[in-house]
Amino acid sequence: MSSIGEHRPVKVGIAGCGYWGPNLARNFDALACSELVAVCDPNADRLEHMRHRYPSLQCFESVEKMLATAEIDAVAVATPVKTHHQIAQAAMSAGKHVLIEKPMAASSEECEEMIATAEETKLTLMAGHTFLYSEPVRKIVEIIQSGEIGEIRYINCQRLNLGLFHQDINVAWDLAPHDLSIILHVLGESPQIVNCQGQSFMCPGVEDVTNMSLSFKGQRFATIQSSWMEPRKVRQITFVGTRKMIVYDDLEPLEKLRIHDVRVDAPPHYDSFDEFHYSYHYGDCHIPRLEQIEPLKQMCSHFIDCVVTGKEPLTNGRKGLELVRILEAASESLECAGGPVPFSQTDSKPEAFQAPIAGKRVTSLKA
Repeated sequence: MSSIGEHRPVKVGIAGCGYWGPNLARNFDALACSELVAVCDPNADRLEHMRHRYPSLQCFESVEKMLATAEIDAVAVATPVKTHHQIAQAAMSAGKHVLIEKPMAASSEECEEMIATAEETKLTLMAGHTFLYSEPVRKIVEIIQSGEIGEIRYINCQRLNLGLFHQDINVAWDLAPHDLSIILHVLGESPQIVNCQGQSFMCPGVEDVTNMSLSFKGQRFATIQSSWMEPRKVRQITFVGTRKMIVYDDLEPLEKLRIHDVRVDAPPHYDSFDEFHYSYHYGDCHIPRLEQIEPLKQMCSHFIDCVVTGKEPLTNGRKGLELVRILEAASESLECAGGPVPFSQTDSKPEAFQAPIAGKRVTSLKA
């Protein structure tokens, strides 16, 4: 066990105080095993808000100043994707463990460099795939592994809303990582082929609507519909099995999971078209009981536990790399009008391949 955490809480700094950073700060502050020490953000108003919320907090305008001044053991990165690599590398070079929001970096090359640094320094590098720490997803895995719904045939995901529009990454890189992390976790394997179609309606070159299709071995596949152009917010995933089906609606306050005892079977044999009849089964709908635990709290607690014990995170750097490589394949498919892109987890992408981010790479470490 590390000396950190034996006699004192793990001291945490947050890089980025925009949308997600304050949520990370709230959870690390609430955990008995961690201490929220510092935050950084170039926006003075955001820093003032955090200072008002946490009077003893050290506030910095840049990552460089926080790393050089604050006595912290770990950094949680909640900044734009294009800055993830530089901030994580700087933090690990300074001897800090790193939790980094999805997607882990803007390219697989950057992910590989971060993984290599973490291995060399023996520091924890963890990707923030929050949904894998949620009770609904844990229950879904439990149900599927029990064999209750039979073999998975396909998974259908919808993550839709009106905005928030980005100019640095497209909607697939923004929203699809949530669904991708769940699909990969449930199926336990990488896809063989990636297809992606999309359109840019608001910002040229930045798709705000995409449809991604992942083909897996055994004729299984998954679809992911992502959009910033929908009138209503939808967060829904359907798992279709050979015996039953699961509908996961994350917007439901309590009844997030419904197990439908429905299926359709083809006749085992027939001699003519007249003899061909599908067999439909309609059974009951079951709503499993779920513990009401915030997934982000679970994820932050797991990160601290990995820092203290040195064990490998559930969502380690390799998991983050796999997800980014699928996003790269989706971007490649978008460039060829939705054509199929063969995928192998061990393939390396061309050195110049970069996520579809508008503008140049940043050279500053400011959050």
